[in-house]
Amino acid sequence: MVQSPPLQGMRVLEFAGLAPGPFAGMLLADYGATVLRVDRAHPKAHTADLPPSTADQLTRRKKSITVNTKTADGVALIKKLISNVDIVIDPFRPGVLEKMGLDPTNVLLGLNPRVIVARMTGFRRDGKYKDMAGHDINYIAVSGVLSMLGRANEKPYAPGNIVGDFAGGGAVCFMGILLALIQRERTGVGQVVEANMVDGSAFMASMPRFAAKTPTWGAPRGTNMLDGGSPYYDTYETKDGKYMAVGALEPQFFAALLQGLGISEAEIDGNRLDKATWPSQRFMYTQKFKERTRSEWEAIFDGTDACCTPVLTQHDLESSGHDQRPLVTLRNSPGLALADGDTGRPAAEGQGIGVEGSGWDSKGLRPSYEGEEVLSQWLGWSRGRHYDLKDGGLEMVELVQKRFQGAKL
Repeated sequence: MVQSPPLQGMRVLEFAGLAPGPFAGMLLADYGATVLRVDRAHPKAHTADLPPSTADQLTRRKKSITVNTKTADGVALIKKLISNVDIVIDPFRPGVLEKMGLDPTNVLLGLNPRVIVARMTGFRRDGKYKDMAGHDINYIAVSGVLSMLGRANEKPYAPGNIVGDFAGGGAVCFMGILLALIQRERTGVGQVVEANMVDGSAFMASMPRFAAKTPTWGAPRGTNMLDGGSPYYDTYETKDGKYMAVGALEPQFFAALLQGLGISEAEIDGNRLDKATWPSQRFMYTQKFKERTRSEWEAIFDGTDACCTPVLTQHDLESSGHDQRPLVTLRNSPGLALADGDTGRPAAEGQGIGVEGSGWDSKGLRPSYEGEEVLSQWLGWSRGRHYDLKDGGLEMVELVQKRFQGAKL
C-alpha cells in the first residue's frame, strides 16, 4: 500500500525571492509539504481580480498571501504565522529578516522553538563578499568552480545558473532542511539552516578539486579527460546540425564506439590515452559524425555499450512525450506526480494526478492566490476576525490584534 509523501502535513512559509529559495520550496511541495509564499502587497491582491503572476516560475503546488512586511501590523501577522509553521525559507541577503524584526535566532525560534529557518545566500555570511550583490556566475567564480569550466585556450564558461543557483544553492538548502527535520525528530527542537552557493557549488566540484592534484584533472582547463579535452568524452555535430555525446572511457566501451563509427583501432596511430593522439582522434571523429544524421547514429548506437547518445533538447523531450518525474523515487512513499495521469502509477512517476503543465510549463503564481484558504486550513483564520486587508496586504490591524489578546490560536 502506497504511503503519503514523506513531507505530508509540513507547513512551509516561503518569502518570495529569486531562484534558489523558490526551488527549495518547490522540492518541499513535490514531496507533500504545503508551501505558502509571502508576496509583496499589491493593490489587486486578495480581491476577485488577482494581480498577474510574478516572474517566479518555481511555484508548483504553492499558494500565496501578500503582506505589508514594512509595517508593524504586517510583521505582526508574520509572527503569528511563525508559531504555526514547520519551516521558513529566507531567500534574502544577510540582514533583511533582522531589519524586519524577524531575527531567526532571537525572534523566530523564540516564537516557535520547533521551527526550521532555512537561509539561502549567494556568498558566505561570514566571508569577504558577504555584503556584496552577486549572481550565479559570481558565486561559482569565487568558489573555484568557474575556473574549471570551458574549452582549452578560451575564457571560463558559465553553464547557465545551474551549478550555483540550483545544484549548489536550492538543492543544498533542501538537503539542509531535511537534515534539520531529522535532528528535530530526535530533539524536538528546530534550528537555523544556512546554505550558500559558494560552499554548495564547491562541494559539487569535490571530485575535480581532488583530481586537480592528479593526472586525471591536473592539466589546464579544457585539456583533461572529463572537461572537453579527451576526444572520446566530447560532443560531435551530425549531418543535420544536431549533436551526439560520447563518453567511451573504458576500453570495452571505446571498442564499441569504434565499431559503430567504422574505425579500426590501428587508424588511431598510437595509444588512445596518449594526449599526442587526441587532436587526430578528434578530427577523425568529427568527420565521421558529420557523415550521418543524429537519428541515423541513434539507430547505430542505441542498445550498445559505446556510451554514445543523442544530445536531446528540451523540445525533443517534450514533443516525444517524455514524462517529467519527482527528483528521487521513494518506493513506499513517492513524491507527488508532475505529469498528468491517473492515480496508482509506478513510484518513479510519483503519486496523484500531476500538475498543470506536466512539469514542462509553469503559469507562475499570482500573488494572494488561494492563500487565505491556507490560513483557514492551518489556523482557522478568517478575514476581519483574525486579520484584515490594508493597502494590498494582509495585516494584524489594531482591532483584530485586540481580539487575539487572550484568545487561543
